[in-house]
Amino acid sequence: MPLASTTTLALYLLLLLPILSSATLEEEFHEELLVKPLPDRKVLAHFHFLTEAPVADDSFARHHHLFPKSISQLVKKFHIKAMELSFTQGRWNYERWGGLDPISSQNAKPPGVELWAVFDVPQHQVDASWKNLTHSLSGLFCASINFLESSSSYSAPKWASQSALGSLRYGTLPREAVCTENLTPWLKLLPCRDKAGLSALMDRPSVYRSFYHSQRLHLTASTAPADGLDSGIILEQTLTVVLQPNIQKAGLSFPDEFKIQPSWSLSSIFGRKVNGRCVLAKSSNVYLHVERDLVAQLEKLQKNTDAYADNDGGTDVLRGNLGFEISIKPDRVHRELEKSSSILYEYSIKEYNDTEQFDLGLTWKYPVVWSCPLAPLYASRFLIGSGNERGSIAISLKSTELTKGFVVANNVEEKYGKPQSVTDFVERMSVSPSEDKVSTGMMELILRFPCDIKSAILNIEFDKGFLHIDEYPPDANQGFDIPSAIISFPDFHAGLQFSDDSISKSPVMSKLQEKSPVLLYTEVLLVPLTTPDFSMPYNVITITCTVFALYFGSLLNVLQRRVAEEERLLKANKAPFHRQVLNKLYSRFRGGSSESTQPKQQSSSFITPTLIIKIIFVAGFAVVCQFYLK
Repeated sequence: MPLASTTTLALYLLLLLPILSSATLEEEFHEELLVKPLPDRKVLAHFHFLTEAPVADDSFARHHHLFPKSISQLVKKFHIKAMELSFTQGRWNYERWGGLDPISSQNAKPPGVELWAVFDVPQHQVDASWKNLTHSLSGLFCASINFLESSSSYSAPKWASQSALGSLRYGTLPREAVCTENLTPWLKLLPCRDKAGLSALMDRPSVYRSFYHSQRLHLTASTAPADGLDSGIILEQTLTVVLQPNIQKAGLSFPDEFKIQPSWSLSSIFGRKVNGRCVLAKSSNVYLHVERDLVAQLEKLQKNTDAYADNDGGTDVLRGNLGFEISIKPDRVHRELEKSSSILYEYSIKEYNDTEQFDLGLTWKYPVVWSCPLAPLYASRFLIGSGNERGSIAISLKSTELTKGFVVANNVEEKYGKPQSVTDFVERMSVSPSEDKVSTGMMELILRFPCDIKSAILNIEFDKGFLHIDEYPPDANQGFDIPSAIISFPDFHAGLQFSDDSISKSPVMSKLQEKSPVLLYTEVLLVPLTTPDFSMPYNVITITCTVFALYFGSLLNVLQRRVAEEERLLKANKAPFHRQVLNKLYSRFRGGSSESTQPKQQSSSFITPTLIIKIIFVAGFAVVCQFYLK
């Protein structure tokens, strides 16, 4: 028997080793960081982690070398085709940070928690899969995502994705607080967690004191064959942070010195340096993105100086231009194909370690003013009306510099005509009325505006109603949150175009070149509803308890009290001293003690008319109170 057991164990090891080696070769992990200066003296840091793994029939029992097993089990159990979960604190500033670039279009999310998922199940099983998924994600990320299980907390958009019609579910929790309890499980999905590589820069105080931060998890289950396998899953984890660097003087004096951007480095904004890459990562790169308008302003500044003729060297000039200086020489420089193009500096951190740490820095030498690319329209949402009966939601759309450029390019004369009804520009409309305690209300509109539009306002009226007392939240007087509205521009795409074909191997570069539709999120509205007097249940409870206390207390007091003995003792204590002496002599003269007569007096005088009157009064009072409460 011992020999047989040893032989069986050796056979298992021989069978297991090829499986482990194949899983190691199939799964891949990439880590990248994109840093970009913003016009309002802030810095954008975008962490991007990509993990790929094949999906087989035995994914539940399969060993994963890099891919998190919990995510693969979710895909297999709930038949997920695509899913995205985001935790966001703060609101993306579309006017200052842009809305037409890939980073803002794909990673600018609404405050709180946003979740959408597409299931590969029959339509009658989609809701059940959604509820089970919310509970699993709630336990996995330590959040209140399970509140989205109710049918009155999520919706099924029709026009968001025609390919996923009927199998798409969407829900948000605008009031969900984001803290380290959500970031820690998110980091545990990475192969190196936050112990090595670029994820080691995620200092908790630096992240949570930022103006905006959003951690996102995007999951895609592809059905295209790869390496002889049926399908594969791609897990994309991103963390977008907008930080305010410490103001560091550049050492130069200008009349408009307040316009100089603050110099910064990775160690100054995160408090740490990069000690090297994650050893399990296939690629570890850092990118510095210089936007188109900033490049144009730097080129103008360079042309206006005497040193431009001697230093004219194309993109190399921007490394030593008069505007700023980069602390580390880039490994590669990528430039867009367009005339007014942006520039991307690439740094590989594979050669850095604990002794030679990577600390990219940018020092501004001259004040430069530029702007980020804006979306075609700027959207804002607000409430109209007052009172506790009716109200309305207004969505304001205003043209930006992009639409004004279209008017000039097409030689369209600006006409200041009479206001027109928005219904004249509505192509399609879908309204799903809300049902009380059953489903939420949802409206989808397809609008087509002319290029010379100045502004447009959509007004939606609503009536306020009363809820059941159990449906109010603990802080009902604060109001109820209405999730952000989503605005999509299908005719506009946020994407960059680079000439080098080899950059497609980089996940971040592939995302920057992806032609994704432009998305905008409006503000979260806080609608105050009529709330009842929550003190009334407290008053009823207190008065009821008081009445019962008086009733039972008085009844027990009457039933247990010795009325005759107390009255006799009271009279005896109040009598004069000579009267007490005479009473004692009188009792001795009759041949008995005063104490021996007490039981007889008590037994004879226990039921008295006074006691009967008290009992009748207390019982009548109790009956009246009971009738009043009913």
